[in-house]
Amino acid sequence: MKQFELSIITVNYNGYDDTVQLIESLRAFLETPHEIIVVDNGSVTDEAALIKDCHPFVKTVRSDENLGFAGGNNLGCRHATGEYLLFLNNDTIVKDNSLHYLMETLRRNPDVAGVSPKILFYDDPGHIQFAGYTEFSPVTIRNRTIGYNEPDNGNYEAIAPTAYLHGAAMMIRREVIEEVGMMPECYFLYYEEMDWCSRMKRHGYRLLFDPRAVVYHKESSSTGKESPLKAYYLIRNRMLFAWRNRNGVARYFSVAYLSLCAGVKDTFSYLVSMKFSLASATCKGCVDFFGMFFKKRETK
Repeated sequence: MKQFELSIITVNYNGYDDTVQLIESLRAFLETPHEIIVVDNGSVTDEAALIKDCHPFVKTVRSDENLGFAGGNNLGCRHATGEYLLFLNNDTIVKDNSLHYLMETLRRNPDVAGVSPKILFYDDPGHIQFAGYTEFSPVTIRNRTIGYNEPDNGNYEAIAPTAYLHGAAMMIRREVIEEVGMMPECYFLYYEEMDWCSRMKRHGYRLLFDPRAVVYHKESSSTGKESPLKAYYLIRNRMLFAWRNRNGVARYFSVAYLSLCAGVKDTFSYLVSMKFSLASATCKGCVDFFGMFFKKRETK
């Protein structure tokens, strides 16, 4: 089997059209020899087979169940041969050959575990979605996305440290994954890449943002769509992140704040707005976090 220096992994869940558009953009613009691995993460129909039919050069992997963001990407990792693994959301595209800069940055900086490109909004490509992250605050688990919704006017054109990589587009060294382990699957959705990056930093690695490489992401530039699923996992996983990545008194203060202050405030706000499904999902997220201990799931 031919081995490539670069493996590109994307997870598909009922997103055939987006995934095909990503594949076609990579084929049109990326000159670096690479393999593309598509994980069909429990789609209603076997979209892995459909993708293989129209793009036989793509390596497809079918999971009969939805393994979540981390589980799907980890499954792709197990089928990858590259020295560098590029994780791309299936709702991203590229418009040039700039992804090779990510490999160049990793080659030049052996103490760097991973690097993310500049991410622009697909529907508004003149504005930035991601130019790096700040650190999470110790208790509230809040941070800032650098450059978010700002005009792409040249203010973020230098390679710079970032507290975390962006899950929509991040390149990681294979040797780092072998050292620190794969993405934690206990989150299912949201915060898993932040936890993974935190683990990399605890192993002594740095993380970088490289704006020379650019990816376009179809996520809305508005505040984002509200859904019970999103509300549930955001509150549950903020608490889970705090428990897994804070120590001593800070761990308990953080969980107490998130459940008794942030969780209560969000629930009340949803009730006042008559968004009862979101209020219920937020309450359930808090309750289920504590239930994870009794079910002996991975909270440590």
